[in-house]
Order: sequence, then C-alpha cells, then structure tokens
Amino acid sequence: MSEQEVTSVDIMRIMEMIPHRYPFLLVDRVEDIVSGESATGIKNVTINEPFFPGHFPSKPVMPGVLIVEAMAQTAAVLVVHTEGKDIEGKLVYFMSIDGCRFRKPVGPGDTLNIKVQKERQRGNIWKFKGEAYSAGNLMAEATITAMIVNE
Repeated sequence: MSEQEVTSVDIMRIMEMIPHRYPFLLVDRVEDIVSGESATGIKNVTINEPFFPGHFPSKPVMPGVLIVEAMAQTAAVLVVHTEGKDIEGKLVYFMSIDGCRFRKPVGPGDTLNIKVQKERQRGNIWKFKGEAYSAGNLMAEATITAMIVNE
C-alpha cells in the first residue's frame, strides 16, 4: 500500500512525519486522511498532561492555545502525507490564526477529534479550517495559516 492510499497513521508514524515530541506532541493518531484535502487528529486528554497541575489545580482545563496547536499538528501530518517523505520532519511555522473560538472547556477524560480541511495552498504556504470536537460537541475552531520552512 502506498503512502497516498494510507488513511490513518499511528503515533510512531506521526513522530517520523513531524518534529514535535513530548510534552509538545499533541496528536495521538490521525485518521480519515484524504490526501491534499482533510484529516482527523485524535488526542486523548489525560490527567497526566504536564499543563494540568498549573492550569488549573482545582479545575483542570486544557489551554486553548494547545488545542489550536493540536489542529496545526494534525494539518502538518496531512501536509506531509500529501507532499511525501521529502518534507518529513521539516519545521512548520504559524503565519496566522483567524476566527478562533473556544466553545467549551476541554479536560481530563475528553477525547478530541480534530478535523482539519484544506482551504488553500500556494507553494509552501497552507491554510486550513480546524474544528475540535469531544463527544460530538464543538469545543474549538480556528482558521490557521502555516508555512513549511525549507532550512
């Protein structure tokens, strides 16, 4: 089966595709990959996340910026899947985050289904609409633009 026919990747493959590592790797699996179009990232949120002791001790809430980062990581996996092994491990920098909304808090025990849909791509710049769901509820949404750095 070629990379283009693969429709899901596990954590080991994700770590080959993007440079993020614990504690900043925020996607456990990517499923429903449609090359060049869309994908769904899965993040199992546990009480052991390193940010919960400080955000907040009495009511643990996943920081919204990390939910947006999980969207970006899901999109990065889709980009590598689409473009191929030549860009594996390259850095991807945010250029903009637009229309970001946080609808409900995300906490321990939640599973985030992070849906990203490509809106546009020109050269090494990609724009995606991202939505994060838990138990069918929209938790957060944003439009993100990022650039692949060719260093």
